[in-house]
Amino acid sequence: MILGSLRARLLGWLLLPLTVFVCISGIMSLQNARSTANLLQDNALISSMRIIGEDIDWDNGEIVVQIPPAALELFESPERDNVFYKIVDGHNRLLAGNPDLPLPDTFSSTPAFYDAVLNDGRRVRAAVYVRQLFDSGRVENVTVAVAKTEFSRDAMVAAQWRPQLIRLVLMLLLAMLLVYFGLTFELRPLMKLKDDVSDRAPSQLQPIRAERLHFELRPIVDAINQCISRMSLQAATQRQFISDAAHQLRTPLTLLDTQIQFARQRPSEDEQLAEALAGMHKSSRKMAVLTSKLLLLAHTESSQPGRGEECVDLSAAISGVLGDLVAFAQQKDIDLGAEISDDMCVAGDETLMTALLTNLVDNALRYTQRGGWVTVTAQRSGASAVVQVIDNGPGISAEARSRVFERFYRASADTEGSGLGLSIVREIANRHGGTVRLTPGKRGVGLLATVTMRLWCDPASAVAEEKGR
Repeated sequence: MILGSLRARLLGWLLLPLTVFVCISGIMSLQNARSTANLLQDNALISSMRIIGEDIDWDNGEIVVQIPPAALELFESPERDNVFYKIVDGHNRLLAGNPDLPLPDTFSSTPAFYDAVLNDGRRVRAAVYVRQLFDSGRVENVTVAVAKTEFSRDAMVAAQWRPQLIRLVLMLLLAMLLVYFGLTFELRPLMKLKDDVSDRAPSQLQPIRAERLHFELRPIVDAINQCISRMSLQAATQRQFISDAAHQLRTPLTLLDTQIQFARQRPSEDEQLAEALAGMHKSSRKMAVLTSKLLLLAHTESSQPGRGEECVDLSAAISGVLGDLVAFAQQKDIDLGAEISDDMCVAGDETLMTALLTNLVDNALRYTQRGGWVTVTAQRSGASAVVQVIDNGPGISAEARSRVFERFYRASADTEGSGLGLSIVREIANRHGGTVRLTPGKRGVGLLATVTMRLWCDPASAVAEEKGR
């Protein structure tokens, strides 16, 4: 039995009493078959013994023994048992039969049964009794014994017991089959519950439905739902804290940046002060970017998957993002281009989709060396839209590719960044039912970021198409 399988353990506990019942029934059936065969065999011995005894008589003062054929025909069978008899008088003188047939130590006029072993080692079942013969006032005790081998008796036991044993074993096998399929059928809701839990995303904290579960399993699901509710409340509290903190930081950071810019514009001959103000301005800009991305990440995590979806023109969104980042590309002398299919809409939130594209292209521009190139492509693939951002930069190692989606992880410390860009990309893609994947570029040069999303499907046309089928 597999200890880790509930089905196997339940099957074992159900089949254990059935197996014990079959074993006990088999033993009782064997005992009944033996009792029946012994009774029939003993009755035949008594009948044969009495037939032989009744034909013993006096003849001129001598005891005469005549063995009628009917006495031995009683034992005819396909197994061809060997039959033995022995007749002795009161002086233990053999009158007829086999002298090797042993007699019991005590016997009387009442028929008695016993088991014996012949000189050649054969085991026999025997019956013996004493008959008194009277002749002119003379009384003579004559002992009559009849024995036979037990081949027919064993065959009778097997003929009675074997069919019953086969029926019991078939019933046990049928019970095993029915119990297995019954457990499989009854455990399907539990398997569906397992699939429901295992297929959930880490941020999917909706309660588990317990309507179709067995009564005994509902308290477990209720306890899990209570735990999910507490986790959801805690996660919502954390997201709200991050969002509130970022909102509160935006105004002071904007004011600080303005004051630093004003201070840098004032004439000063102190070069160290100018350098300090330049560093402060750079740090404030980084804090502002980090605050904006934290706000975006909190907004993404708080949005419900599949809710508020709209038709987002992917071509227009990519063109807008490239227009916003073209100045940054020109500063680094990077060739920024696009290959976009026309009239391609995806289902999602326009603000989040723009943030996804912005982070992908911005990352590519930041990590691509001066004089390189970055290309954005968008094309259809069945019912999905595939967006790819390709560059000829240094790329990302295989070890780092498995971690770049972690928050605040940066593949390179030489480039400015918050470490949240790709985390935001993956979160937005997951919220839209899409996927994001990073692979080496062509011929192992650069990086290829691939995002797959659902194409927009008009609900009205989908309903009309479904009715037309």
